[in-house]
Amino acid sequence: MTCSDSESVGGNTVDIATNHTVRDFVKDNGGHTVITRVLIANNGIAAVKEIRSVRQWAYATFGDERAIEFVAMATPEDLKVNAEYIRMADQYVEVPSGTNNNNYANVELIVDVAERTGAHAVWAGWGHASENPLLPESLRASKSKVVFIGPPGSAMRSLGDKISSTIVAQHAEVPTMPWSGDGITDTRVNEAGHLEVPDDAYHAATTHNMDEGLKQALRIGFPVMIKASEGGGGKGIRMVSKETDFASAFYQCQAEVPGSPIFIMKLAGESRHLEVQVLADQYGNAISLFGRDCSVQLRHQKIIAEAPVTIAPPETFEQMEKAAVRLAQLV
Repeated sequence: MTCSDSESVGGNTVDIATNHTVRDFVKDNGGHTVITRVLIANNGIAAVKEIRSVRQWAYATFGDERAIEFVAMATPEDLKVNAEYIRMADQYVEVPSGTNNNNYANVELIVDVAERTGAHAVWAGWGHASENPLLPESLRASKSKVVFIGPPGSAMRSLGDKISSTIVAQHAEVPTMPWSGDGITDTRVNEAGHLEVPDDAYHAATTHNMDEGLKQALRIGFPVMIKASEGGGGKGIRMVSKETDFASAFYQCQAEVPGSPIFIMKLAGESRHLEVQVLADQYGNAISLFGRDCSVQLRHQKIIAEAPVTIAPPETFEQMEKAAVRLAQLV
């Protein structure tokens, strides 16, 4: 496994890495960071899929499925049920039980475990800390310069927030539903070379109180969705079909995600939830790995993902893929 770009050079460089088939592979392919030990900062099926995928690749590439070692984080609950991912890992480290802020979403704990176990990289998968920009940034700043397998913190900051991501999408000419930030495309590159949304642009797309929200809803036209930018998992989101119901729904969103910015967006009625899967590297290259239909949901959370996408005409989905690639390249 290799990493590129000076910003993501890990501590275990080719020059200091011990002799290993993976080191030879990295050197022969012009890489600079050798990764032979990965910490899995996740559990369940996510961890299982990562270990299986890398071992399959390692066997095909090196003839040795154990060329990459895996360290698992395991809570007492996971240990009690003898979770499959723990059995598959080469080593496990017990972490505190309870909600994920005590374990798989705890950035300080993940960095500490990575350092203590000598991991060259961390894979966080999806959920938990995977979309927290502090994780890649903290790993980068660690003594061992542990690599984060995933997008940089700058990309997470640009696309992880629902308001800023929609502004960035508009800048990339990605079609969007009518919303409280219609027409706002302002972005800038900061001193670190990362794309960001200026505060005034973000402020202009936000509805700061119920009256502002209602004004935007009337402009857009009912039915609308009220969304908390920091919401998720079915919280901080309400559908409103008429003006008289707007105030209570707005306050409910505020109460469910305290302190989160709120925005208003046109409801996409009789629609399907189609996603484009994108793979990008630090050189600015990005490709589409096709997509999936995630329309089967319960309380705004996906239950089943179907692939490939068959409901959309091929030419329409091709345009969606091109738009997704433009967005990935921008950040």
